Amino acid sequence: MAKVVLENVSKIYPGGVVAVKDANLEIEDQEFVVLVGPSGCGKSTTLRMIAGLEEVTEGNIYIDGRRVNDVPPKDRDIAMVFQNYALYPHMTVYNNMAFGLKLRRYPRSEIDRRVREAAQILGIENLLHRKPKALSGGQRQRVAVGRAIVRKPKAFLFDEPLSNLDAKMRVQMRTEISKLHIRLASTMIYVTHDQIEAMTMGDRIVVMKDGLMQQVATPMDLYEHPVNEFVAGFIGSPPMNFFVGTIQQGSGGLFFNEGKFSVRLHDEHMSRLTPYIGKTVKFGIRPENINDALFVANPVPEYTIKATVEVVEPMGAEVFLYCNTGKHSFIARVQSREKARVGETLNLVLDMAKAHFFDPETTKAIV
Repeated sequence: MAKVVLENVSKIYPGGVVAVKDANLEIEDQEFVVLVGPSGCGKSTTLRMIAGLEEVTEGNIYIDGRRVNDVPPKDRDIAMVFQNYALYPHMTVYNNMAFGLKLRRYPRSEIDRRVREAAQILGIENLLHRKPKALSGGQRQRVAVGRAIVRKPKAFLFDEPLSNLDAKMRVQMRTEISKLHIRLASTMIYVTHDQIEAMTMGDRIVVMKDGLMQQVATPMDLYEHPVNEFVAGFIGSPPMNFFVGTIQQGSGGLFFNEGKFSVRLHDEHMSRLTPYIGKTVKFGIRPENINDALFVANPVPEYTIKATVEVVEPMGAEVFLYCNTGKHSFIARVQSREKARVGETLNLVLDMAKAHFFDPETTKAIV
């Protein structure tokens, strides 16, 4: 396996279109790193540059200490799994998995051993005689992964491999790929637009937007300490709520005034927000940090707001309440015992210890 390093890597297409700009990233040996972001953010382009399918405009890429900018894809010792599986329809599963090894002139016995070993790992031993048209989507994806495994490459690259699967199969394959990473102890780079996939699979996550790497961190670091408003809103499901208002001095400390409500800042946040007294800021709080006052022991009045329920979504173990303060709409993720109805006004308690504040001009996190 291998360490993968991106050093000031950029991709600029003819006409000056910047797909990736000044990307710097070190992926350690045996690490699972996920590139995540909205469509057009540059994540797949970054992966394709690592694979050698796109030329690097500026910067350097190293795999296992070797600069590979000018090395053809076939000689980089990586294996890529695509969204569309890319299986040969006229070949059996066995031959699809063996084809790359045959091209490299491996001995027949070695090919057979590797194919059957990969099939056993993926649980597709009974499918080796079938052709792709006789397989389900999940089975085809396993074959595509198996074709990569038999190569025993230095790194595995996955380009949105689960996008064509239904919701249940996505969850199952997500787990299978995570197990595979542990079993193979391999370096894996995974691209997705689904932040739930990113959070549940990656050792570290690279959040991208407009060709720029916004933040590189562990899943929980991204969740708890986003560096800017984009990362805060992208990571988490449902997404973080945002309110625009001003910081004001009041009795007992500083307050965030939204116009329809005012809440006192947590003691730990006051020093960082003192320079913003009288200024506009963006206040962010996650849906799971908002609770109905009826179910909170000794709710703090200075942390409590009133809001009208507009939509109720029972999710089984929890309930999503879509509420409105009269100025901003937001989501509260509350306990399943919640019996609120549409049109009802609730007292909601905000966990201000978990609040986030952002500079509206730079969008960077203040706290």
